Amino acid sequence: MPVALVTLGVYGFGEAAFFTALHEARVDTFCDVRARRGVRGRGYAFANHRRLVARLTDAGIRYCHFRDLAPSRELRAEQRAADRFQRRAKRNRDRLDPEFIARYQSECLAHLAAGEFLARLGAEVRVVALCCVERDPAACHRSLLAVWLGRQLGCEPRHLQPPAHASESGS
Repeated sequence: MPVALVTLGVYGFGEAAFFTALHEARVDTFCDVRARRGVRGRGYAFANHRRLVARLTDAGIRYCHFRDLAPSRELRAEQRAADRFQRRAKRNRDRLDPEFIARYQSECLAHLAAGEFLARLGAEVRVVALCCVERDPAACHRSLLAVWLGRQLGCEPRHLQPPAHASESGS
């Protein structure tokens, strides 16, 4: 059976909607591609490492952390500088800076083979969720990773979005 890829960000989701989205997408393997596994704000406490792993375990979803697929501190700083130049807050970002994209591709993706990635997950994987924090997939490195893996695996990544009525505070 071929592997399916979905992505989602934490921002915009409340706890119930986040786990419902994973359940409805039939995710069996959750790949955390954040460098830091914490999120500020009480409404997003569910996405902090210990709570997240506990909920995923209860739901029968395997958790994997891929820090090596997160952008480096320096690369994140460059994106912040581009955001400042554009006078845009991180949570309002709707796209990544072209320099960030080029560097992420060369630093993190150039040597990534989908077969090796899947081998790290195990033979039983069917639906993989790539998760970071940004609401908009185009504003997050997870979309670059998903496209890269999707091309190699012959699948089209699907981006899970928070419900339209969800507030930014996570309710």
